[in-house]
Amino acid sequence: MTGIFYFSSTGNSLFIAERLQRKLGGCIRYIPTFDGGFADIDRMVIVSPVYSFGLPLPVVDFIRSLRVSVPLYVVLSYGGMAGNAEYFAQKLCLERGLDLRGVYSMKMPENFTLVMSPPKFYQSGILKKAPRAADAIADRIARGETRRLSAPKKDRWSGIYAKNRLNWHTLAESFSVTNDCVGCRKCERVCPVGNIAVVAGMPMFGDKCVACLGCYHRCPKNAIRYKKKKKGRYINPLVDEDRIGRDE
Repeated sequence: MTGIFYFSSTGNSLFIAERLQRKLGGCIRYIPTFDGGFADIDRMVIVSPVYSFGLPLPVVDFIRSLRVSVPLYVVLSYGGMAGNAEYFAQKLCLERGLDLRGVYSMKMPENFTLVMSPPKFYQSGILKKAPRAADAIADRIARGETRRLSAPKKDRWSGIYAKNRLNWHTLAESFSVTNDCVGCRKCERVCPVGNIAVVAGMPMFGDKCVACLGCYHRCPKNAIRYKKKKKGRYINPLVDEDRIGRDE
């Protein structure tokens, strides 16, 4: 059985995982809550967003924990630029001695909107192309194609990734909560690392943030602000939001 393991905060990677499952079959598992049972898995696909030209920390930790010998594929979702993320993922998997067959990437709408919010028409154009792009990757995996990347001649991305990931845990320090908050605890539930606790009806943020922005985008009242500014929110419209963070 094909095991499709994903990490997603706003649905982009879940969308890809679900498209892959249509052609490859198997099960979908959410990485932060996976219990480690690989007995029935004979092919593995990891679906992950790209963060700062690399991978999110929960995905890095998951890959480093793997002790499997089955064929492995990695599919990356990127918003602005993928940078060196494909090669970074390949290098990480090979260092672990995993049977990596290929790394693929596809463009999806940008969800790191703390700095800028892409126009809606631009996001819509990307979403229209997404099903075909994901299906094409699924076909390559189904055929058992292999893809090995050469080391980049010039790498201007790894340093940016290394620098940014050191600061991710402090990102939530810049979050604030408006009076629109109704204490529904959704932010607490969707946080993949347990960094949010609702105390006396108000979210309190810890120092374990992984910069996924799930709480920010999925607050039903848009009550969470970054540096007290109102920025765009994004949830992939092609998935059921309630399935984000769940197994299928």
